[in-house]
Amino acid sequence: MRFDIVSLFPEFVAQLAAHGVVGRAGERGLLSLYGWNPRDFAEGNYRRVDDRPFGGGPGMVMLVDPLRAAIRAARAADPAPAKTIYLSPQGSCLTQAKVRDLASQPRLILLCGRYEGVDERLLQAEVDEEISIGDYVLSGGELAAAVLVDAVARLQEGALNDADSAEQDSFGSDGLLDCPHYTRPVEHELGAVPEVLLSGNHAEIARWRRMQALGRTWLRRPDLLDEAGLSKRDRALLEAFRSARGQGDPA
Repeated sequence: MRFDIVSLFPEFVAQLAAHGVVGRAGERGLLSLYGWNPRDFAEGNYRRVDDRPFGGGPGMVMLVDPLRAAIRAARAADPAPAKTIYLSPQGSCLTQAKVRDLASQPRLILLCGRYEGVDERLLQAEVDEEISIGDYVLSGGELAAAVLVDAVARLQEGALNDADSAEQDSFGSDGLLDCPHYTRPVEHELGAVPEVLLSGNHAEIARWRRMQALGRTWLRRPDLLDEAGLSKRDRALLEAFRSARGQGDPA
């Protein structure tokens, strides 16, 4: 999979490509990252990429032409079709379902805004979708792009050392939160590892983990349960979790 990232900070792309899951996926030939700096496509001695907003107000707005040229150059660099995404707080929320959809694309072009934003005409003409990573404002789209790239990279087959990791993570294929995890030592001043995890009974361990995932989702993100389409068995496990805690529905 190929990512083309349009950003005023080319060093950001180099750093993103060098570390962690993204770096490992790149080394294994599973994905590639390319940076496109709008300043390289700006005209004049100052390579200007922004200007004052019409109508007044603080800050600067990124110009149409340098961004348009950078996006078009990115599209032309590879014959595979590319979806162009603008990282924006006005976009739809990035969910695991959306990540899975994006991971199936051959290419993505990510547009990272700065300042007060991007000229709306550029967004209308060149952007296919706006995506937000949360209801807050960042200084630019680079951090949001890093989140999106990392999430998508994890789903590339062979990117993770353990093929099951992506399925067992929080917001896995079933839309539930992850169960609790424990490692050595068995006994600690902060508590002991649950006995079931030491039993060697794989069926009971799987049942406990599923119950804990359901219970944790019910406690922390009950909205997700409405979307999960729980089976009869899942509902029984969730009821057992509630009964063990002596609780009804969360407030």
